[in-house]
Amino acid sequence: MKSEGLLVQPVRRRVLEILKERGGASVTELAEELGMAPVSVRHHLDILQGQGLVVVSRVRRRRTVGRPQQIYTLTEAAIDYFPNNLRELTSEILEEMKEVATPEQVKELLRRIAQRTAEEAPPPEEGQTFEERLIQVVEFLGRKGYLPRWEKDGEGRYLLHIINCPYAGVSEEHPELCQMDELLAHILLGAAPRRLSRMAAGDLRCTYLIEVPSSPHDGGSTERSDDQA
Repeated sequence: MKSEGLLVQPVRRRVLEILKERGGASVTELAEELGMAPVSVRHHLDILQGQGLVVVSRVRRRRTVGRPQQIYTLTEAAIDYFPNNLRELTSEILEEMKEVATPEQVKELLRRIAQRTAEEAPPPEEGQTFEERLIQVVEFLGRKGYLPRWEKDGEGRYLLHIINCPYAGVSEEHPELCQMDELLAHILLGAAPRRLSRMAAGDLRCTYLIEVPSSPHDGGSTERSDDQA
């Protein structure tokens, strides 16, 4: 049986809401709240578990005779299914920052954020080729939600594609975020990327051309070149 999408399935949406309100619930408690048979509730819980949105976090022993009850709780991934104002808040913070700080101060702040993010990545390994480092960086960016891909073009040059923009809906009005990501790639790869396309400008993805440095990890400069400003 093909399962319906979560956002168009009101029962599963309500299950998530109940678990968020209570911090956890058993099948029996959910069935009572929903006015459904326990077997139907288990069906929806199985789907939500398959989507990585709920887990059995503990077992509660009954006060009376009977099998212990499994308690279902939300996973961290389930948080994304509840409304938030992060996009609006991020945009407002950037607006205020640009009101009270000079362009150079804003640039320095974003440089520090890029540097701090880069420090979370695995360091380059001794004797590592540029391509090996690129693969390592792509894996790191993937964990950050960028959905990155890489390839070599017909001339043997490296292309880095970013399929998902973490700042979608904000970077259109604040291109400084795109510049911060370019700087992040520069720090991680030790090579200055040249942007070929940009999602904030309406392109399908952000694509960067990476020129392989002669010594990829000799502490590549974190300063952006003039054509990236």
